Amino acid sequence: MKYMLVKTYAKAAYCDTPVHEWAPEDIAAHIDFQRTLGEQLAAAGELVDAQGLAGPDQALIVSGDGRSAPVVTDGPFPETKEFLAGYWIVDVDSAERAVEIAAQASAAPGPGGKPIGEHIEVRPIMSAPAAE
Repeated sequence: MKYMLVKTYAKAAYCDTPVHEWAPEDIAAHIDFQRTLGEQLAAAGELVDAQGLAGPDQALIVSGDGRSAPVVTDGPFPETKEFLAGYWIVDVDSAERAVEIAAQASAAPGPGGKPIGEHIEVRPIMSAPAAE
């Protein structure tokens, strides 16, 4: 079954320093952790995709009615310090395995190498009903 593990950038359990304020070596360790996790999941045949996302300052809001040109804006965004930072899509045998991977991702190193304990949302990916 496929699951999306959603990484939300917010104040984490053990780290309230924004990543852009971390020391360069702490950022490098965090990125290395993410790469290694991806490599491990790929080697196990569990990784479908994983991506980090640009910050909300680069996001666009698009709406359309299907008849005219879409409306594209750069906001408004709610006043929040939380945003979608990235995701993993995994194909695993059980929800328990998806939770194990999320827990491993949550323990990514932050400043000083301490696990940041960020919240990782685990959601099953729905499939469309079979065509008859």
